[in-house]
Amino acid sequence: MASSRKRRASGRSIAVALSGGVDSVTLLHQLRERGVSAIHVHHGLSPNADAWAAFCRRLCRQWGVPLKVVRVKVTRTGEGLEAAARKARYEAFAKAGADCIALAHNLDDQAETVLMNLLRGAGPRGASGMARQSRLRGKTLLRPLLDTPREAIVVYARAHGLQWIEDESNANEALTRNFVRRRIGPLLEEKYPAWRRNLARAAGHFSRRDSKAQDLLRKFLQRKGLRAPSEAKLAEMLKQLTAGGARTLIEHDGARLRVYRGKVLQDKPVGAFRPIAWNGERKIDIPALGGALHFRRVRGKGIDASGKSFRVRLRAGGERLQPDARRPRRTLKNLFQEAGVPPWERDRLPLIVCGADLVWVPGLGVDARYQAPENARGVLPEWRKMPP
Repeated sequence: MASSRKRRASGRSIAVALSGGVDSVTLLHQLRERGVSAIHVHHGLSPNADAWAAFCRRLCRQWGVPLKVVRVKVTRTGEGLEAAARKARYEAFAKAGADCIALAHNLDDQAETVLMNLLRGAGPRGASGMARQSRLRGKTLLRPLLDTPREAIVVYARAHGLQWIEDESNANEALTRNFVRRRIGPLLEEKYPAWRRNLARAAGHFSRRDSKAQDLLRKFLQRKGLRAPSEAKLAEMLKQLTAGGARTLIEHDGARLRVYRGKVLQDKPVGAFRPIAWNGERKIDIPALGGALHFRRVRGKGIDASGKSFRVRLRAGGERLQPDARRPRRTLKNLFQEAGVPPWERDRLPLIVCGADLVWVPGLGVDARYQAPENARGVLPEWRKMPP
């Protein structure tokens, strides 16, 4: 009774995810005096599923632990049965009445997860494995046994006379985790006896690095005056930004975020644009592109604008520029890459042309054919973007 009162006073109820296997039975045994409840997800995939649910009911009655059995429908997806069952299981956890769900993942599970993620080509996020504490749609997921080897859990269960069930699917090596556990694991152990603990330790290093990256992203959003996302959304945003390419776009709080060369950049959508004639004005506002062209009179540099007509247009593809007469004419794509211009910005920069000739490109300069001679009058354009 005291433990139940303590749980209610703390305002955070905990439900143990009870499959009936040795890991979850051990976890429930360790937490049963703390006023926890239990949740058993009935997947219906095994002919023994009803018997497993019955076992969990008997166990919880014996220990005085409230239990909720949730039946789910597993819809097979392109990722396979394991992923589909996991998705259905976590959906049930998300709808549970408890504030926290305690999961019985252990050190062996962590090592196997990291290994599988790496074999699939995962980046730092996947290499960090499972977190000791994470968020699931407003709930907290806890993994108290993540540092405990499976062997130690079995020793504990036998020492306390615990009973558990064995899932016959654990012998099915067509399932990826079982193949890793039964085939790859023993081979690794012959050469690297501590591979599980070492991989789990490496996951911790990657996790701390991932946590720092989340802090940096959170501070970036704060500096931009954007609302802080939930922990789950922040983690997903970071996953997309780090795993995606330069075309990756994330929308948050009315802002658009992209990443290029390791930097998070705020993007701004642009409107429709039509070519504009430049007749010597000092300034051309281009709201469709989010900025304005400014023209400064100079001597010995800039554009030789005498007796020529110019237009402002967008990149069409295939353009070449020769900013330096001593070097060959090159494609804008190569010049943009050298200058570090993000790909999504390249098609929305105002270019100055004279007929079919490319004359000037923001950040790249004036083509050699149109550069003002030494001591002659010239016009130097400057593209100024409005802040996002």
